[in-house]
Amino acid sequence: MAARTSVDIASHPLTAWNGPLGLPDFARIRDEDFAPAFDAALAVHEAEIEAIASSEEPPTVENTLVALELSGEALSRVSAVFWCRAGAHTNETIQKLEREISPSMARHYSRIFMNERLFRRIDALYGAREELHLDKEASRVLEKTWKRFVRGGAKLTEQGKKRLAEINEELAELGARFGQNVLADESKWALFLNESDLDGVPDSLKSAMAEAAESRGKPGQYAVTLSRSIAEPFLATSSRRDLRETVLEAFLRRGDNEGETNNAEIVRRTLALRAEKAKLLGYENYAAYKLDDTMAKTPDAVMQLLKPVWDKAREKAAEDEKELSRIAAAEGHNHPIAAWDWRYYAEKLRAERFAFDEGTLKPYLSLENVIAAAFDVAGRLFGLTFEEKPGIPAWHEDVRVFVVKNADGSERGLFLADYFNRPSKRSGAWMSSLQSSYRLGGGKKPVIYNVMNFAKPPKGKPALLSVDDARTLFHEFGHALHGLLSEVTWPSISGTSVARDFVELPSQLFEHWFTVPEVLARHARHVETREPMPAELVEKMRAARNFNAGFATVEFTASALVDMAFHARAEAPEDPLGFEEEVLNDLQKPAAIPMRHRTPHFLHVFSGDGYSAGYYSYMWSEVLDADAFQAFEETGDPFNPEIAERLRRHIYAAGGSEDPEELYKAFRGRLPSPDAMMQKKGLV
Repeated sequence: MAARTSVDIASHPLTAWNGPLGLPDFARIRDEDFAPAFDAALAVHEAEIEAIASSEEPPTVENTLVALELSGEALSRVSAVFWCRAGAHTNETIQKLEREISPSMARHYSRIFMNERLFRRIDALYGAREELHLDKEASRVLEKTWKRFVRGGAKLTEQGKKRLAEINEELAELGARFGQNVLADESKWALFLNESDLDGVPDSLKSAMAEAAESRGKPGQYAVTLSRSIAEPFLATSSRRDLRETVLEAFLRRGDNEGETNNAEIVRRTLALRAEKAKLLGYENYAAYKLDDTMAKTPDAVMQLLKPVWDKAREKAAEDEKELSRIAAAEGHNHPIAAWDWRYYAEKLRAERFAFDEGTLKPYLSLENVIAAAFDVAGRLFGLTFEEKPGIPAWHEDVRVFVVKNADGSERGLFLADYFNRPSKRSGAWMSSLQSSYRLGGGKKPVIYNVMNFAKPPKGKPALLSVDDARTLFHEFGHALHGLLSEVTWPSISGTSVARDFVELPSQLFEHWFTVPEVLARHARHVETREPMPAELVEKMRAARNFNAGFATVEFTASALVDMAFHARAEAPEDPLGFEEEVLNDLQKPAAIPMRHRTPHFLHVFSGDGYSAGYYSYMWSEVLDADAFQAFEETGDPFNPEIAERLRRHIYAAGGSEDPEELYKAFRGRLPSPDAMMQKKGLV
């Protein structure tokens, strides 16, 4: 108990953020600070919840709903910094605490949602909601809070509550272990090569591989790592088929190697617990439980989207595979196209059809150029400006800090960006917040961050991005804008706190502006000459947008379909990897196209609960984003101020203040059909 009272949350650097610009003082935060800070913050939150639940006053919006929303600030602050570190710059100390704190936090929130006295107060407010005359936003918060308690077990028997709490605790522990196992496989694997092994590899990739080797203690060599920003371009350019096979095999086997990092049992147990949880809460399966609070609503609605796209994508991929085989045969290779061949021959097919390759574009897509382009678009659409503040400490020396200002010069919030891959960072790219934006109780300004995994160039050299990298930056910055532009009263519906299949709309929509001609003309400039990308090359890049669409759509949709198959069953499979194979065989997945995320490293689905039965949401949002960008195209102005203001008000600023269908209709006037998405993907 002493540890729980040894921290003064009013002065501790993890709970009292007194660093520059109101950030946490990262220079004062040590790894060993987290455990006692968590203990103290949990104790404070428990006391706050007890005060609300035990109040003898009749429940009101102010003394119950508002009090609940504003409780736990210290815990939110410690958690925000810790989970940032756990994803972006971890180590053994952080990982050990992650394995401990994940089930501890699950226990903590289970106790809150199963607190009978607290739920009685929420339930009383919900039952009297018509007489309370709440505004639209407060009414939605009350409804979502009530549902969150019910879905958290508030109406279960004591035995049911006990079992649900046990399930939640174990799932949290499993999720932490799953993610750490994938990171371990990624960080410990590297293929070290010499100059003679690099036939076909462009200079920009060689530079990144040299930096990766040097950072791993092998100066003078070149390392292929399992970062997508190195592995995928190597697969697309290396003429060494044996090396391509080695790299892809390692990439696909993350979480599926022998030893303690194997995730097979974690997946099996996770699926079994999720199925049990769904039944306990009265749902037919876990997909039904997860989709109950989404736009899609049911697994059938998801399948009605995914299956036609899958069929079209397979047809497109089969056409492309014939072309790849033709090119391979012309080079004297008559073997069937294997998974480690596809990207290599696809690049040759791209060069044949469009007379350029990715290497031609990279000098025009320096990281600095693409950042400037994203900021410029945000300025033209929403009036934002970004002022970098060098030298401010964050969780790693690579992190950059920007003050975000409104059109009138007033400060809106902070944006932090962590762009480069390192062994201490989990793979992928993501947006999160150290602090959300809301008005309640005096309010808070947003502190939003993006994390990427771009290959770090040698010191003094510019980072050059692929087209996919540039789109990733725009995508995650779109999420960041969702957090930065949020203008709601209540914390629980701020920014990205929306339905899972709506959350990708702001990010995927923002990607469209990357290839707007005037954006490219202004920002796609050669890293050495500063000359703009030639108009001919711009047109080729735009024309090639849907190149290899069959491959890209098959690899994504296969993952979405397997995710849904896992969770739409009443009983979890005993052999998940065998089940994965069965599903893919039934779907007749092309052998040469792997899933984008195989089950043993499917972080979206198994490292936590975020996208479980929800990976489809990228495509669901893609239906929305293709239609939304058409609103601008129909006016002939990609920065039409009237459309931009509707977009800001109803999508980026609205958070979860209304049902997503209503928000989209307020912006567009109607709901979309999948036609624009299919056309955007080049599948029609």
